[in-house]
Amino acid sequence: MKKPFDFLIVGSGLFGSVFAHQMHKNGKICLVLDKRNQLGGNVRNETIEQIITHQYGAHIFHTNNQEVWQFINQFASFHNYKHQVKLIINEKLYSFPINVNTLKQWFQIEDEQAAIQHFNAQKHQKRQYQNLEEMAIGEMGMDIYTHFIKDYTEKQWNKDCANLPCSILSRIPIRLNSNENYFEDQYQGIPVGGYNPIIDQLLQGIETKINTDFFENRTFWESQAEQIVYTGCIDQLFDHRFGALEYRSLRFENQVIQKPFFQPYSVVNYPGKQYDFTRIIEHKHFHPLDVKHTIITKEYPQDFHLKNEPYYPVVDQKNKASYSQYAALAKESNYILGGRLAEFQYYDMHQVIASALSKSKQIIAQNQ
Repeated sequence: MKKPFDFLIVGSGLFGSVFAHQMHKNGKICLVLDKRNQLGGNVRNETIEQIITHQYGAHIFHTNNQEVWQFINQFASFHNYKHQVKLIINEKLYSFPINVNTLKQWFQIEDEQAAIQHFNAQKHQKRQYQNLEEMAIGEMGMDIYTHFIKDYTEKQWNKDCANLPCSILSRIPIRLNSNENYFEDQYQGIPVGGYNPIIDQLLQGIETKINTDFFENRTFWESQAEQIVYTGCIDQLFDHRFGALEYRSLRFENQVIQKPFFQPYSVVNYPGKQYDFTRIIEHKHFHPLDVKHTIITKEYPQDFHLKNEPYYPVVDQKNKASYSQYAALAKESNYILGGRLAEFQYYDMHQVIASALSKSKQIIAQNQ
């Protein structure tokens, strides 16, 4: 007997919402579940004191993928926002990622070429690096690594940098020019009105249920659909059979401040271990508004456990080995996996969308 739904999608973040939208367009009946009391996953916005805030960390859309950019622009127009980040050391702001302006300021050398030469002389490059610390010292030298990278990274991941993979550092470019934009992608911006309208449009006409934990009534939900799309932690899906995978969590602390702006940039990083938080986000820079108050959010890294939310997979060799075992199980099951947690990838938004579009195309092609 045919089940009520063609697809049950567990999680209403970008992967689940894009996948559901594509299937709905192709005549499939979908049901989307989310254990939170709202839809949208980590891109969800909340309006506080008139200001649109990013509830789960700063989300700046950026991509070189024209297909993804054209897809997302069906649902929103974008502010021409170029993301710039500063980092504070000894009460001074430095540009980050590291560029020639950072080097000139840090080394107190006015001439660009002289600053670059001094920087290059600090490096200890190798053909291969075994861990993040080796790579950082090799590519930027001990001084820059110690002040700009080490403490921030160890706070964020709660691990010594010598025990972290090089892939984390690979996300942070080093520029020997004066480009101060955080991203270099061709397409960049923040949607006018935030991300909520995008999620609402993606899920238009699709049945959704919030405050619904798939695992609390798993047998029932599995009986409701021909196939299940799962976007949560893959190890939880298979009852931690090969051990728990590692994720990092965050705690967000919002504060309303009665002055027009708190800081000159949307994001300022605080690498020093004297700070419990890693960065402060000021949301008015993302969504300009003429009001006399502002809202900031401090981000506090935390260990992950089942009572809080996983945000970042720890993609080191040990976890990758365990993940490969879970992925092999998934191939034998009726589950379709998608997103950061289920695919155990440190994805950005455009990569999640690209993955959802690709997997939905594959399934549509198989069913034709």
